[in-house]
Amino acid sequence: MNDKNPLWASESFWKKVAIWVTASSFLLLVILTFDSLSQTKVGSQRVQPYSVINKKIDYVYKPELYKSIPVIGGDELLFGQAFTEKEAEALVTLGKKTTQAKNCMNCHTLLGNGAYFAPDLTKAWLDKSWLSTALREELMVKFLLDPEKNARTFGSNRKMPNLHITPEEARGIVAFLKWMSSIDTNGFPYHFNTINATEE
Repeated sequence: MNDKNPLWASESFWKKVAIWVTASSFLLLVILTFDSLSQTKVGSQRVQPYSVINKKIDYVYKPELYKSIPVIGGDELLFGQAFTEKEAEALVTLGKKTTQAKNCMNCHTLLGNGAYFAPDLTKAWLDKSWLSTALREELMVKFLLDPEKNARTFGSNRKMPNLHITPEEARGIVAFLKWMSSIDTNGFPYHFNTINATEE
């Protein structure tokens, strides 16, 4: 009779397995991190360059993919101005930093992160509540400057407080929201109909 323990029952075997599993997992994590960074970098296939704020942005549903994908069209200048890549980056960055400073994610969701008390802002630029593309920029800026007087609650009775946003910050937020709407979010948020869908 053999009294020797099988390999899988030895302590040294499981120590070696633990080391190899940990090392392999760490290597896999590093590879996935670099892959994610390349996929989410500004100017990549999924994340448009900042100068996309000069273009028309819409979504089209692809039945074969079971999701909507962003479509970048011709010129649709923001605030009637053609921004260089550097100017667009500065304006979008101002908007992003303003949304962070004003803690917008305490109430809103941006790219799947945040709260659900107020509307999801991921594709706010394309939201039907702005009535038309001709009125959208003006309505957005007015709302950000004085949300109490320009509230669009649609019966929810949830109103955004006045955050004392400056006109330049408001323009930055609108630029940030337009840029963010161009990001391919793999169909999120789902069942979203854009403002352009009503314009036949």
